[in-house]
Amino acid sequence: MASNTLGRRLAACLLNVSEARRKDLVETVARAAIYDSEGVKREATTVLNIFNDYDYNRSVITIVASIDSIREAILSAGVKACGLIDMRAHTGVHPCMGAVDLIPIYPLGEEVEVEDCAKEARAVAEGLTERVKGTSTFLFGWADDPLQRGLAQRRKEMGWFKKTLDMEAIRPDVGPQPQKQYGLTGVGAGPYVMNCNVTIDTQDIAIGRSIASAIRESTPGGLPGVQVLALPHEGAVEIACNVESVKGSTPSHMASGEPWPSFSISHQPYCHIPASLISSTVAELAGQQGVGTKGTALVGFTPAECKGLAEGALSQGIAEFWKEQHRIRM
Repeated sequence: MASNTLGRRLAACLLNVSEARRKDLVETVARAAIYDSEGVKREATTVLNIFNDYDYNRSVITIVASIDSIREAILSAGVKACGLIDMRAHTGVHPCMGAVDLIPIYPLGEEVEVEDCAKEARAVAEGLTERVKGTSTFLFGWADDPLQRGLAQRRKEMGWFKKTLDMEAIRPDVGPQPQKQYGLTGVGAGPYVMNCNVTIDTQDIAIGRSIASAIRESTPGGLPGVQVLALPHEGAVEIACNVESVKGSTPSHMASGEPWPSFSISHQPYCHIPASLISSTVAELAGQQGVGTKGTALVGFTPAECKGLAEGALSQGIAEFWKEQHRIRM
């Protein structure tokens, strides 16, 4: 019975922070999401996973809670991160703009409405700038009312892809002109986004960029929902993909082969491309240039995995679930 109750109205936040080389610091941020300032465990809140990448110097903390209480968990973690991470000293090969770089909120079931997530995201953006003076945020997805611009578009508008940021040129949606200490944080909501990274066995970044361009959703014939960068990583090149869930059923031209996992939000169908299809496509394109692949890492979980594991963790009262896992989760 407890599991059924806890499983309702769940939302996830994949909190991206610009630190991975000090794992104790990242765990301190994660614990701030699940314990209040008195050390009391927050009700129905768990951290499922912490993914650290040394070269990127970036960590992703998977927080799951009721949509009615996730705001405080996110804000507490965000405030802690802003107090511990100074962007003036940050180095890493992955583009980033803020100590807390990204705060996306995703519904984990039919019970959570689009507007619920948008409302909480906007409240988090306001709350962070109020609690940490000098922080600034921009909005994306459902939270970006009324335009609902996607994350890739908003990042481009803010200069996220540029090698050198011009802080003076940035116009945040909430908060003051960005300060170098905190940088700029993207806050938004939308259907679940996974990260699927495929490593190709070369140091030639040009090959990586050609593959990234070919599979990017915006390229004719690209993969639906895939936003991608090619980055140097551990002596090779990583094809780092954000895998967005797409509205509707499996695209007809890609309906053959492995079925696409599907789910529903506000009575609307969504689906997402399987990681195996991204991996095989990258392998084929790399092979055409005489390059092999070294492996694929699914960062975090699929939407169904995230919901199922969260329900299990919450029904058992496990707040620090990332410590309980008996498998390595990339």
